[in-house]
Amino acid sequence: MTHELLTIGRISVDIYPNDIGVGLEDVNSFGKYLGGSPSNVAVAAARYGRRTGVITRTGDDPFGEYLHRELRKFNVDDTFVSPVKEYPTAVTFCAIKPATDEFPLYFYGRFPTAPDLQIEAGELDLDAIREAGIFWSTVTGLCQEPSRSAHIAAHKARPRTGLKEGQFTILDLDYRPMFWASEEQARAEVAKILPQVTVAIGNDKECAVAVGEGTPDEQADRLLAAGVEIAVVKLGPEGVMAKTRTERVVSAPVPVETLNGLGAGDSFGGAFCHGLLSGWPLARVLDYANAAGAIVASRLSCADAMPTPDEVTSLLAERGRPVPGTGAAGSEANAQLAVEGATL
Repeated sequence: MTHELLTIGRISVDIYPNDIGVGLEDVNSFGKYLGGSPSNVAVAAARYGRRTGVITRTGDDPFGEYLHRELRKFNVDDTFVSPVKEYPTAVTFCAIKPATDEFPLYFYGRFPTAPDLQIEAGELDLDAIREAGIFWSTVTGLCQEPSRSAHIAAHKARPRTGLKEGQFTILDLDYRPMFWASEEQARAEVAKILPQVTVAIGNDKECAVAVGEGTPDEQADRLLAAGVEIAVVKLGPEGVMAKTRTERVVSAPVPVETLNGLGAGDSFGGAFCHGLLSGWPLARVLDYANAAGAIVASRLSCADAMPTPDEVTSLLAERGRPVPGTGAAGSEANAQLAVEGATL
């Protein structure tokens, strides 16, 4: 099977509290969910009918079996998910405090390492990686060997195509300081891989780690200078900006009442991939991804909360935004609608 989206990297069991607005010390019960950013992105894109898969590793334990079961439930190919006997499946706890806009994460089973950091370059199916419509990785996967070498090998296997060819290599600038010795170390590793990247996505802090402090436009310009063809800088309450060498697009946020902000970025990523694969204009891709991210921010979990195409287009319509075609083929049923956002 040729994947429309193939991701690599982190997977975990997310343990979310059923008690909202209190610290973990006061939570009485929890629910468990599939987690890990690249895995969530694969789930999100599968919701739109995309053929997705994930390259990762779990522990050789019941939680690992649970993650396989969840991936299959969400129609994500788990062929490239293998067990590691030496380390337990990673588990992530979070507290949900929407009133304070705080969603602290607590990682267990990731120190000194985790199964998904044991991905070996020699075990990669380079043909599958080479042929995928989109290959998605994260900065976290570069933090430690052997995962770092595997990520580099995967990126080198990708064809270096332009935007018109419809094949994309995306780097999520997902920087987690607890996994790195320093920001300088992370910046050095990111610099090595950016020349193989078509699209880079990150917020202000993540972009600063990757290419240094500056305005969103300065950071986007540095990413473009490093070889990226689309630089996406998330602007928080001001929405999101994307820049190519010929175009600058800003998409305003889609306001919702936030319950849990942790999965919004992964939902954005899956919808962004769907829009790229559909061949939509960049402004429309951003609007669609913004709406998808907003929907998950209004829900409790991540993977289980990923929206359907109808839910995304309904929210766009409610907010008076242009509504693209919703099928996996990406029909342009509303191409006559004006696209919001400033384009230069």
